[in-house]
Amino acid sequence: MRAIMVMFDSLNRHLLPPYGSDEIHAPNFRRLAERTVTFDRFYAGSMPCMPARRELHTGRHNFLHRSWGPLEPWDDSMPEMLGRAGVHTHLASDHPHYWEDGGATYHTRYTTWEFFRGQEGDTWKADVAAMGPSTGFKDRLQRQDAINRGYLARESEHPQTRTFDAGLEFLATNADADKWFLQIECFDPHEPFFTYEEYRRLYPHRYEGPEFDWPPYAKVTEPEDQVEHARYEYKALVSMCDRSLGRVLDFMDEHDMWEDTLLLVNTDHGFLLGEHGWWAKSVQPWFEELVHLPAFLWDPRTGLAGTRNDDLVQTIDIAPTLLALFDVAPTEDMLGIALRPGGSEPPENEDVSPARVHEGALFGIHGGHVNVTDGRYVYMRACATPQNAPLEEYTLMPTHMRGRFAPAEFAGAELAEPFPFMKGVRPLRLRGSAMVSPFLHGTLLFDLQEDPQQLRPLDDPAQELRMLRLLARLLQENDAPESQYARLGIPADAEPGEEHLLVAAQAALATAAAQPLPPLDDFPAGRFGLGTPLPELLSHPLALEVLRGAVPQLVHTETLGMLGSTSLYQLAAMIALPPALLRGVAQDLSAL
Repeated sequence: MRAIMVMFDSLNRHLLPPYGSDEIHAPNFRRLAERTVTFDRFYAGSMPCMPARRELHTGRHNFLHRSWGPLEPWDDSMPEMLGRAGVHTHLASDHPHYWEDGGATYHTRYTTWEFFRGQEGDTWKADVAAMGPSTGFKDRLQRQDAINRGYLARESEHPQTRTFDAGLEFLATNADADKWFLQIECFDPHEPFFTYEEYRRLYPHRYEGPEFDWPPYAKVTEPEDQVEHARYEYKALVSMCDRSLGRVLDFMDEHDMWEDTLLLVNTDHGFLLGEHGWWAKSVQPWFEELVHLPAFLWDPRTGLAGTRNDDLVQTIDIAPTLLALFDVAPTEDMLGIALRPGGSEPPENEDVSPARVHEGALFGIHGGHVNVTDGRYVYMRACATPQNAPLEEYTLMPTHMRGRFAPAEFAGAELAEPFPFMKGVRPLRLRGSAMVSPFLHGTLLFDLQEDPQQLRPLDDPAQELRMLRLLARLLQENDAPESQYARLGIPADAEPGEEHLLVAAQAALATAAAQPLPPLDDFPAGRFGLGTPLPELLSHPLALEVLRGAVPQLVHTETLGMLGSTSLYQLAAMIALPPALLRGVAQDLSAL
């Protein structure tokens, strides 16, 4: 047996033809659906990028114990397990986060690997004059990305193209060999939406605004034509991804690989393009567009093609699925279930859980909402208090996405008792921090059958209690730390009751967070205002007191260190400060 996984990043299910949309020109995704099982209830788990890949390796969730970071010493790695069992594993990717501090242990779990540079501000090409002084993290990233694009004038030079070239080279070299797993992992269509005129021509439209293929992680405040332009840029990049996918399908056709080669096509999460009034991910609740994922599986053992499957499955199921293909038993720590669409029984030597689907799918980001769906209802549990505490990190690999933990972050650190999945290894327990607090968004409950676009939050105590109890059971199953129960305001040693419900208590917060952000000109301004850069506000004692009094969570968020000269208004778009609160802050600042 052999296996190929083609993995994209930020691929939106709701825009693809196999899921009922005609917005994107993607003939090869249509073709893929004809050759595979299309999953209708495939959900993300830990987010965003590297947390999703950690659970792809380990078959269990990351976000309850750890933020973005490398594999830990106690982690089981599916590619490494395959390698030890005599299966050659190969990774071809242009995903830049693998080669940063927070992803440094993943690619070396493969037998061989290749990397292609140039995506999303990758620190690749040096042009000191063009780089110049920057005003913050995002500005540096964009300047570097502009430099990189100068070296990617032709599609053949694009990292996506080179990644698929490498994958096809592996296939050509090893088409007659057995026992291998190829992972072609493409960073696209992750932002920025950089592509070529051939694909943009598929989406003709009139736009005369500024260049805009890299939306912010924030509420939408741009004019409608700019929003639509970004959507077209995203669609053009997906069409380029579609052509790359077609190259793999062509090779499988030409070399008759469907007889003995599993094919899985998937993604880590989606990307908001104005839905719910938001751009991007991570700074808002994890709506369906972000977590309900496209996934396609061809398994030569079942031979099912052109069919659909509505089992409730997740990213944690990928590791057990690939291990089972090669008759490698999953570890006891893996909580995923080997996918077997069609319900056929596994071979006798296939050591998999007797369950075929999950009772519920747990998903989220460290320090954010803890979410659960049963396939119809989705429950988004926010923290119980504005402090979003206690929040803890458990790690022996103390790095963030692009840097090491600072010495100050080790204040109060101590060796904790190991969790059951840590193989007796004691981790460091440190105080954690969230990208943004979920408190301002409140706790949300949706009926996906009656309200698939999640436009009408429910206040249904009976359903909330049922979903809260499902969430609590999954927390127990995942060995969640007691701090998570405390942060969410539920008991760690008993079943939650009606006294633990939060939807009604936090409804006003949810309503306010969902309101559009008015234009900056609508707010009062004086010497200080919402357009004043944050460093200037935070350095002024009176302005700092205004912020501490009105939005205490703002002056503690880890995001501040990444924002440079970002204004309070821009940050408000990111963390969903209610317009009424903002108006009061603007009034107080203008009076200074």
